[in-house]
Amino acid sequence: MDQRITFITLAVADMPATKKFYLDALGWQSSYQDETVLMLQVAPGVVLSFWEAQEFEAEAGPVSLKNAPITIAHNCRSAEAVDAVLQTAIDAGATLLTPGTPREWGGYSGYFSDPNGYRWEIAWNPTPMGEQLLDEVGVE
Repeated sequence: MDQRITFITLAVADMPATKKFYLDALGWQSSYQDETVLMLQVAPGVVLSFWEAQEFEAEAGPVSLKNAPITIAHNCRSAEAVDAVLQTAIDAGATLLTPGTPREWGGYSGYFSDPNGYRWEIAWNPTPMGEQLLDEVGVE
């Protein structure tokens, strides 16, 4: 098996709220959508997919939608950019979990949750790996 991820699929309880948040409020573009599925290409070769929980369970098995032990990360080039992205998410209806904070590992990050409770980490990772990842996807 090759070391790669092409889809991250999350079960959601409220697809209309999910679409409103990601498409309408944040202005992201869908790659595919219907009544029960929303797919967003978030990087070259990577799709973030949301499925209505009932449809997800029919294919993948039972899920719990409470306090999923996962974060989705969005890296930025500076602490100021982290704060700006957090504010954009809050303005779009996200819930602020942790404001931007200097971290022991040398970076800066904050967290919000989307309408389904999925946690997003917005981070500045000033390490060579953090910079390389941003370079690979063309972030200025």
